[in-house]
Amino acid sequence: MRSEIVAKQTKAMSEHGIDAIICSSPENFAYTAGFVVPSQPLIRHRHAMTIVTADGRKEVFGVDMEASTIRRKLPDLPTRIWAEFSDDPMRVLADQLHTLGLGKARIGIEMDYLPAGDFARLAAAMPGARFEHAEPILARLRQIKTAGEIDLLRRLSRIADQAITDTLAMVDEGDSEMDIAGHLTRNVYSLGAEHFKLLIVATGERSTLPNVGPSERILKRGDVCRVEIFSVINGYQAGVCRTAVVGEAPPMADEIWSHLVECKYEIMEKVKPGASCRAIYDAFIAKLARLDLPPISFVGHGIGLHLHEDPYLGLTPVLGQPGSDAPLEENMVLGFEPLCYDTGYGFGMQNKDMLLVTANGSELLSDYADTDRLIVTGAAKKSGKRQAVA
Repeated sequence: MRSEIVAKQTKAMSEHGIDAIICSSPENFAYTAGFVVPSQPLIRHRHAMTIVTADGRKEVFGVDMEASTIRRKLPDLPTRIWAEFSDDPMRVLADQLHTLGLGKARIGIEMDYLPAGDFARLAAAMPGARFEHAEPILARLRQIKTAGEIDLLRRLSRIADQAITDTLAMVDEGDSEMDIAGHLTRNVYSLGAEHFKLLIVATGERSTLPNVGPSERILKRGDVCRVEIFSVINGYQAGVCRTAVVGEAPPMADEIWSHLVECKYEIMEKVKPGASCRAIYDAFIAKLARLDLPPISFVGHGIGLHLHEDPYLGLTPVLGQPGSDAPLEENMVLGFEPLCYDTGYGFGMQNKDMLLVTANGSELLSDYADTDRLIVTGAAKKSGKRQAVA
């Protein structure tokens, strides 16, 4: 397991008076173990869990179908394997917890992930234990990234940014959104990602749709193109979105884009330890209003093992506390996205980047593309050169 993360969990347990934390979601399993069990995110009943006790003992619980992968990744860690089609996994887990001396313990568990029926059976098998919500504790721990997490998110940011930018150079009028997707997915893998999430390709009139995948739509001169992808390694992800135009910008596109670029730099200037998330959001909304652009509920959020993590730069509650604010802290990583889906001119625009909160300010992690002006598609295609993939 990841020693730094285990140390953070044991410290949190001491602070909250908890005897053990069980991570049962794919995200928090990866947070503790350092890898994703391949089929766990796809088949919810294939439970894989890490168990860390307050005194630093570590064990793993996993399904037999994934036993070889778990043991290869964690060869020296005690592991309890349950049989997918003959065991009740909650009874096997309960036995493991009893063996660890946790039969009457206070146990933190992810109640927002474990199905209600499974939790009921686990609680019935351990009547002397007290189960408590671990998800707020884990969410808080994940907000502050380790040096290794920051390095990985920096790499992922570059992969996503370069994959999109190189793709936009390869496509032009007459190509389709599917062509964009084909170039983009190849680039993401060629640049080193294990896989990707939430591929968004929205061009022309479809650029007003927030989260759509590619279609057979053909690019036309004057189209606005929104392209977004989350590159993934070991469960961590970085999301980047770029906006481009085909040939030439339609009316008002350059003006709106310049406004969003100003928003980007103002946000970067405001992001620093101690800054108010809500104040940054309010300043962004006020700036949108200067062009009569409609507001959105947030302009940024934490990111790492989830697409969206706390804290939010916006109206969204922080850690389940309605209306609350939160200060930014050093080593938080944010996805921030000055955008307007409904500009009123038949197109939407978005400039999504990855930002690290440093000791004195911020560092742009997605720094491959020059987004000060709208990207124009087809640069490599017009020159007759194939875009190189580093």
